[in-house]
Amino acid sequence: MSTISEAITKDHRELEQYYNEIVNSADVDHQQRFGNQFTWELARHSVAEELIVYPAFEKYMGAEGKEKAEHDRAEHHKVKEHLKRFQNMSPKDANYVAELKSLMSILQHHIEEEEKDDIPALEKALSSGNDTGASEQMAKSFGRTKAFVPSRSHPSAGEHPPFETVMGLLTAPIDHIADIFRKFPDKTVSPNPSTK
Repeated sequence: MSTISEAITKDHRELEQYYNEIVNSADVDHQQRFGNQFTWELARHSVAEELIVYPAFEKYMGAEGKEKAEHDRAEHHKVKEHLKRFQNMSPKDANYVAELKSLMSILQHHIEEEEKDDIPALEKALSSGNDTGASEQMAKSFGRTKAFVPSRSHPSAGEHPPFETVMGLLTAPIDHIADIFRKFPDKTVSPNPSTK
C-alpha cells in the first residue's frame, strides 16, 4: 500500500520521463504521443492535489498548512496557464519544445518544493495524529480522484474546491471523450484512468 508521498513522487517521475521523451526526440509523432501523455498526467495530477492534498495541508497543519496550500495553488495556476498553451500546440509548431521547457522550469521548481518540504511536512503531521493509515487512505483517494477529473488544463476553473470540483465534473467527460481521438504512447487509444 502506498503513501501519499509515494503516489505524488511516482507521478512526478512519470512527468519527468514524458518530458524527456518529448525534448529528446525529433520525431513529430513520438512528440505528439508523449505530449498528450504529459498533458493527461499533469492535468489530472494537479487537480487531484488541489482536491485531496491541499485541503489536507489545511486540515492537519493549521496556519502553516494553509500558507503552503495557497502558495502551491498559485504555482499550479501558473503551470495550468502554460499547460493550456502547450496542449493546444502541435509538435510542428516552432515553439512547441520551448513552451514545454518553459512549463517544465516552473513545474520542476514546484516539484522540488513539494518533495523537499511540503509533502514531508504533511506526512509528519499525518503520522503525529491519531488517524493511523491516513497517508495510505489519502493515496487511495488521490488515485481515485484522478479517474474523474479533467485530462486537459482548464485554468479558468480555479484551484479551490468546491467551484473547481463542479467545473471538473462538467469538463472531465468532454476531455475524456476527446482523449479517444488523441494519440498516446504505445499506440493506445487513450490512457485508462482506472489503472493509474
